[in-house]
Amino acid sequence: MPTMTPSTTPAMPRKLVALFACTSGVSVANVYFAQPLLDTLAVDFEVAAAAIGGVVTATQAGSVLALLLLVPLGDQHDRRRLARLQLLGLVLALCGVAMARSTVALMAGMLAVGLLGTAMTQGMIAYAASTAAPRERGRVVGAAQAGVVVGLLLARVWSGSVSDLVGWRGVYLGSAAVMAALGALIWRQLPAQPPTAPRLPYLRLLRSTLGLLRTDRVLRTRGTLALLMFAAFSIFWSALALPLTAPPLSLSHSAVGAFGLLGAVGAFFAGRAGRWADQGRGQHTSAAALVLLLLAWIPLSFTQSSLWWLAAGILVLDVGSQALHVTNQAMILRGPAELHGRLIGCYMLFYAVGSGAGAIASTAAYAHAGWSGVCILGASVSAVALAVWIATTYQAAPGDSSERLANDACVP
Repeated sequence: MPTMTPSTTPAMPRKLVALFACTSGVSVANVYFAQPLLDTLAVDFEVAAAAIGGVVTATQAGSVLALLLLVPLGDQHDRRRLARLQLLGLVLALCGVAMARSTVALMAGMLAVGLLGTAMTQGMIAYAASTAAPRERGRVVGAAQAGVVVGLLLARVWSGSVSDLVGWRGVYLGSAAVMAALGALIWRQLPAQPPTAPRLPYLRLLRSTLGLLRTDRVLRTRGTLALLMFAAFSIFWSALALPLTAPPLSLSHSAVGAFGLLGAVGAFFAGRAGRWADQGRGQHTSAAALVLLLLAWIPLSFTQSSLWWLAAGILVLDVGSQALHVTNQAMILRGPAELHGRLIGCYMLFYAVGSGAGAIASTAAYAHAGWSGVCILGASVSAVALAVWIATTYQAAPGDSSERLANDACVP
């Protein structure tokens, strides 16, 4: 297959967009399979319930390492070849988890799954952005992100259903088979994309990744918005089960998890937000998304009175979060294609920090002030995010090249 570059590529075929979205979604699902299986894993490996959360910690640690160590490699190597190698590694890691017989082997396997699953997911988003023509980059990134949303939603469904049928090991063996089948499909379907910039020594590449945080104002601004947005998102989801499973609601964990399916609506708006960014309306979309993020806490505050208010709040929160997330990515990926891997890696580090901080703050707020405290905290963080957007948007001079297309009027 001939090499393709963004400057010469026509509109990306729908089949290729769908392939990027599917690969992103299936890859990210592997990172989240363990969450519904913790009680079973605790029994199988004779680990105390209080300590089995280390499985999730190991997976998330692998994700952070992938952002720092693997995702930037796409800027220096043929992305198709790199995707092939990472996919093979992910299949082996999934098989390793399925065959683990000791706690150490399990933790090592989970670390590898987090590492390679995240590398595949974020690498695919950077790959899709670099392959797309500039005029459609937001649309393509939005489609890939929609795939991620669907993958996250289906991960728990797959994990719970397959585990009930054939046990938790079948979850990982089955996923390894799915990834292998997907690998056969993408082996030749993805376009070759050799690097266009001179190759840097690996350590210098890593230093240049973190250096972007110092030199790229758009990355810093959009990363800060992502940190606050994901913190608010995590504040809600980390504490949600606490009021829903307690009297008077006393819902089951399955019923609580079902509310997550409302996030499918966010997948639709992820694609729309990408198209709006392509049309030069990224700042308008950001403003609308941040306002929705703030307003969502009004119906969410009535959760203990009505589950209908909860459902409405989840819809608003998810639409705002996904729209802002895709817009952020579309705006930072307007930079040169040879930086896309490093830009995505840096951006997602903000996500990791925001999600972790939100989870910690959420449970503390609930312990001290109940669900009202959680909602006040979430609304406060959302308000700060809106204030940051206002400050950074109107303080940037229209001709400031360091802001790199901050104003919609500058979009080609």
